[in-house]
Order: sequence, then structure tokens, then C-alpha cells
Amino acid sequence: MRLAVLKERRAGETRVAATPDTVKKLAALGLTVAVESGAGAGANIADADFAAAGAELAPDAAAALAGAGIVFTVMMPEAELRAQIPRGALLVGISGVHAEPGLPAELAAAGIDACALELLPRITRAQAMDVLSSQANLAGYRAVIEGAGEFQRAFPMMMTAAGTVPPARLFVLGAGVAGLQAIATARRLGAIVSATDVRPAAKEEIKSLGATFIGVEDEETKSAQTSGGYAKEMSEAYRRKQAELMASTVAKQDVIITTALVMGRKAPTLVDAAMVASMRAGSVIVDIAADAGGNCALTVPGERTVSQNGVVILGWRNWPGRIPVATSSLYARNLLTFLTAFWDKEVKAPRLPADDDIIKGVTLTRGGAVVHPQFLPARAA
Repeated sequence: MRLAVLKERRAGETRVAATPDTVKKLAALGLTVAVESGAGAGANIADADFAAAGAELAPDAAAALAGAGIVFTVMMPEAELRAQIPRGALLVGISGVHAEPGLPAELAAAGIDACALELLPRITRAQAMDVLSSQANLAGYRAVIEGAGEFQRAFPMMMTAAGTVPPARLFVLGAGVAGLQAIATARRLGAIVSATDVRPAAKEEIKSLGATFIGVEDEETKSAQTSGGYAKEMSEAYRRKQAELMASTVAKQDVIITTALVMGRKAPTLVDAAMVASMRAGSVIVDIAADAGGNCALTVPGERTVSQNGVVILGWRNWPGRIPVATSSLYARNLLTFLTAFWDKEVKAPRLPADDDIIKGVTLTRGGAVVHPQFLPARAA
């Protein structure tokens, strides 16, 4: 069976869905791996490195896809490229289906069996395949590093003969995978760190990393987490109480990292314009949620802006793509683990049992039909 690895074409996407290391392991399964020329350029992987690992280099997408039974991508290929994928092929990657509700029907009509790995269930078996966690972890790290680069003082306390520079105060909004890594990174750099999250389990996680928990604790927070481990959208009454607490906290901070996301919805606005105006000139807001509209009211997705009172706001899109060597490595391993878990060694092809919890969770389309219960045509309408 032929597996194609495509060059990413979406603006700002630097990652790649395979590395020389995973190519070797894919070939060991009995696959012929075809990598489109230039696919690894954004992650500093040369074509020669893929070739040395045993990959077949294809001059373009059409050549890579010719006869392919499996296609690995980072983000869902756009319509023009999807049209070149052979009918019956298995497409594995991040679909972005919540932002593109018509996608499952299009994939079904094209005869593509699509697995959207961002829909993986939060179960133990799926942890090594969890693309959201692997990418968010490094995004949280990168956000703090870039925030530190913009901040015009030091993060740790600096004691010198000329005097003492106080430590930076850093506040993390949202203590999921990205937020927890941001806390850990900021603590390693010597900042005084506090954090907030609506999920009840987050308080102990935040404290375990040496940060101070700040948050509204009431009856609503007891059920603020979905069965999948994600934050629920909170009531208007809760948001008002949270906003009051945030207003008094934000004004004291030097750096804010915002990471709050609600699956399938616009990111909640947690830092409004008045809060930004209360911050000191030279303070920094790093909005990891910019792709989903941003947690800061003044975030401009894709841009670095400066507020009227001198607060720097980083609203870069695709934070994992800002550290592509590391994120590509982890993402490629996620895909390899997924495929290996369902690989039939006898026939040297994937076997995807429809009753398996992981397969039920990630399969959008199969055999020319939409099969995921959340995206059935009637439900999507």
C-alpha cells in the first residue's frame, strides 16, 4: 500500500505530517511512503533526509497521491487538492470540521474515508495519538518564550550591585495542556505565576506547578467540564463574576497568556478593552486562542498590535507552527501511533473496526457516507 505525505499549503503552516524517523517505521509496516518534494522545508527537513529514510520523493502532489491508499496531512487539504485523492483512500489529519460544517458531505461525495484526529476521545488508549495535546503543549511553551522576548524587563528577580530588578508577574487564563505548559515554562524562567480556569480539576493542577489559583468558585464550576475533559461554555452570570475578578487581577500583571477555548465555538472574550487599558505600558498579552477569535477583545488574529496605552498584543495564528521542528516530530509520531494501533500485519493494511471507541470518535466519513454522529447531514443542518 502507498502512503502519501503532502506539502502543507495553507498560509503560515510550517509543519509536516511525517519525519525521517516515522518514515522508517511506516516502511517497516510494509508501506511505500511517497513524500511530496518540499514537504519538510518549514520544519528544516530536507528532501534528501526523507530519501535517506527510504521515502520516495514525488515532484508534486499529483505524483505523491497517484495510487495512494493512505494520505497523511497536518491540516485538511483544500478542495482542489482533495479532488486528486483517490476514491477509497484513508485521509488522516486535523480536519477543522467545526469551522467547516459542509466538509464531511464533501469528503463523502469524493469517496474519501476521513479520520479527524482532533476528535479523539479522551481515553487512556488514545493519549499517544492525541494531536491536540502534543501541539498545545509546545504552543504553551512557545507563547511564554515569545512573551518573554517582547517583555522589556527580565522574568526572574535580578539582584545586582546596581540594584534589584523585580520578577515579572505572569497570569495564565485557561489551564488546559497549553496553559499548564505555559505555567511550567514561566516558573522555570523565574516569573511569579498565577492562573485561572473554570474546570474544578484545574485548581489543584495549577497549584501543583507552583502557581497561585485565581478564580470564581461556585455551584456552576462543579459542572464546568465535559465528559471529554474540555471546558463548557459558562452562563452569563458566571461570566460577569469572572470578569470582575479578572479586571482586578489583570491590572497587576506584566504578562498575560490566554489559552481558553471551547470546542467548536468562538473563543470566549476574557480580557476586554478596559482591562487592557488598566495594564502598564510595556506589558504583554499573548493570545494563543487567536485562531478562534481570541480571548482578548483587542487581539487581531495574525498580527502583533500595540494598544493605545502601550500594551503589546501577540495574536499570531497557528502557535504550534511557530515551533515546527518540535511540533512536526510529535505530530508525526501521533499519526504513526494511530496507524500502527490499527494495522493488520497479515494484509499490510489498516483495519478500522467501526465499533472501536477511537475509530467511532474520529471517523468522519466511510464508504461514501458521513458516519460521525455529530456531523450527520440532518444533525449538521
